[in-house]
Amino acid sequence: MPAISTNIAANSAVRYLNINSNQETSSLSKLSSGSRITAASDDAAGLAISTRISSDITTLQQAATNVAQATSILQTADGGASNISDILARMKSLASESDSGTTTDSSRAYIQSEFKQLIGEVDSIASGTRYSGTSLLDGSSTTFTAGVNVMVGSSSSDTIKITLSNLSSSSLAITSLDVSTQTGATAALTALDTAIDTVSKARADIGAQESRFNFSADSISTQTQNLQSANSAIKDVDIAAEQAKLSSAEVKTQAAVSAETAANQMPQYLLKLLG
Repeated sequence: MPAISTNIAANSAVRYLNINSNQETSSLSKLSSGSRITAASDDAAGLAISTRISSDITTLQQAATNVAQATSILQTADGGASNISDILARMKSLASESDSGTTTDSSRAYIQSEFKQLIGEVDSIASGTRYSGTSLLDGSSTTFTAGVNVMVGSSSSDTIKITLSNLSSSSLAITSLDVSTQTGATAALTALDTAIDTVSKARADIGAQESRFNFSADSISTQTQNLQSANSAIKDVDIAAEQAKLSSAEVKTQAAVSAETAANQMPQYLLKLLG
C-alpha cells in the first residue's frame, strides 16, 4: 500500500544496503590482510585451531634455534676432545721412547720435561674449551657432566639430553705420570692407553649426540613446514573466491543505493496525486 508517512521501500533498501556494505567491508578487510579470519565471528573454531598451530610453529622455530646451539656446543666439545686425543698420542710416543732401553737417563729427563708440559696442556684445553663462557670438558660445569636437556619440540617432553665427559688430566688419571725412568714410562704406557680409550669413547658419545640433533633438526623443519601448510589452509584467504564476493557485494551495494534513491522519490510521486 503506497504511503507517505512510512517509506517501507526506502527502509528495505537501507537494510539491504547495510548488509551489502558490511559484506563489502568484510571482503576488503580479508583481501587487505590476506587472512580469511579477521574476526572471531568469521570462524570461531578455525581461529582457535589456527592460534594453537601458530603457537606450535613459533615454538618449533625456537626449537630449531635450540638444536643449532646444541650442535655448536657438541662441535666445540669435539674439537677440544680431538686436541686432547692428539696430545695423548704424543705423550704415548714419548713414553714409548722413554721405555726403550736405548734411551739414556739424561734423555729421559728431557722427555719428561715435554711430557709434563703436555699434561698441563691437556688441562688447559679441557678448561679452555668453552661455549658462552662455560668450560665444557674440565668438569667444572656440573650442568654438562650431569646432562642438560635441550627443547627440540613444541612439548615440554620433547627434549634431548647433552652429556659431556670430564677430560681433565685428573679425570684421565695422567696427572702424576712420570717418564723420567724406564719403570715410570712402562706404567705411563698402560695409563695412556686407558686415557686414550676414555677420550675416544667421549668423542664417540659426542658424535652420537650430534647425529641425533642433526636428525632432530630435519624433523623440526618438516613439522614446521607441514604446520605452516595446515595453518594456511585454515587461515589464509582464497583471493579469487573473496574477490568474487567483493565484486558481487559492490554490485549489490550500488544497486541498493540506486534503490534507496528511487524509494526516496516515491513519496513525491504520491503527493502529485493530491494535486
